[in-house]
Amino acid sequence: MNRKIKNIPQLRDYRKKLRRCSTSAEAELWKMLKGKQLDGRKFRRQYSIGNYIIDFYCVSEKIAIELDGDPHGDYVNIQKDEERERLLEDMGIRVIRFENRFVFQEPEMVMETIREQFKN
Repeated sequence: MNRKIKNIPQLRDYRKKLRRCSTSAEAELWKMLKGKQLDGRKFRRQYSIGNYIIDFYCVSEKIAIELDGDPHGDYVNIQKDEERERLLEDMGIRVIRFENRFVFQEPEMVMETIREQFKN
């Protein structure tokens, strides 16, 4: 699959809305990732790839981070998440998923898990 990885202009307003209305877990993880705080890697919030909007994306490492709350626990949403992951992985993007609670309960583990995916 040779799709360009970029923010789609048509989703711009929706991405902005998602950033303004982020979950508490997204806001907390963003505090840890913004400003190249994690080993100098730049992360972007609510980045669109194809028709999907990724919670956090590191362009240089091709890492997508998704935070999951209760809505992802039902069968339909699990299927959608798996489809999205396959598409991203076909594009060479590694996907890391965390339940929201880990951002608050185990932030060091979350950061270390992300760091372990870095190429260098």
